[in-house]
Amino acid sequence: MPDYAVFIGNVKKKTGIDLSLYKEAQMKRRLTSLYEKRGYRNFIEYYEAIHNDKELLEEFLDRMTINVSEFYRNAQRWDVLEKKIFPKLLAQSKKLKIWSAACSTGEEPYSIALVLLSHVPLRDISILATDLDLGVIERAKVGLYPERALKEVPTSIVKQHFVNEGHFYQVKDDIKRTVTFKQQNLLEDRYDTGFDLIVCRNVMIYFTEEAKDQIYTNFSKSLKQGGILFVGSTEQIFNPSKYGLESEDTFFYRKI
Repeated sequence: MPDYAVFIGNVKKKTGIDLSLYKEAQMKRRLTSLYEKRGYRNFIEYYEAIHNDKELLEEFLDRMTINVSEFYRNAQRWDVLEKKIFPKLLAQSKKLKIWSAACSTGEEPYSIALVLLSHVPLRDISILATDLDLGVIERAKVGLYPERALKEVPTSIVKQHFVNEGHFYQVKDDIKRTVTFKQQNLLEDRYDTGFDLIVCRNVMIYFTEEAKDQIYTNFSKSLKQGGILFVGSTEQIFNPSKYGLESEDTFFYRKI
């Protein structure tokens, strides 16, 4: 049995993460460069190391989850969220149930809060944000970001809701309190239900078609009727009706 297949089995037993649901060539390339950098010769040696060393295990989890993010990524889509999607959702319900899935280091859920703030008071904003990687969740809770992560954020919002610390910006505590961070494996764990909005962007490209199918099916079950799924700019759903969804706008899908 090839050593990568053994590695997949061992990782699933240890962490609950099924690497076979990720695109193999991409994941193998990423992990091979990581174990070679650490001085290991193959996946068998590397697994022994991460099994016995918590820091190496955390580094492995960090590498297999993709943590490239920024506030208001693809700004035009956030404009649609603010001007078209939120008014429609708020016409149905005054307090929205929102989930930022695979939230990485927190730019996405905080962006949702900042956009929603133009419609409702802070006390009415409550966002669930989940990710597989506990390391990025801890960073998200801190809410400290380099200047470049805020390049799409309007200056007035930066001044009002961030504290400038040199080349970094800290999200103010009142915005931080609108987001609850939790660890979740989208391929294994149970999904909550009754969401008005689920945002999951720039993550699905790393999954196999089988895994995407499973996740989109579960997202649809988690949305209330009329709820919206907001996906990334490379993740158009070509057959939304398969999941009980229809196109609401580019990269926005409404549950029928």
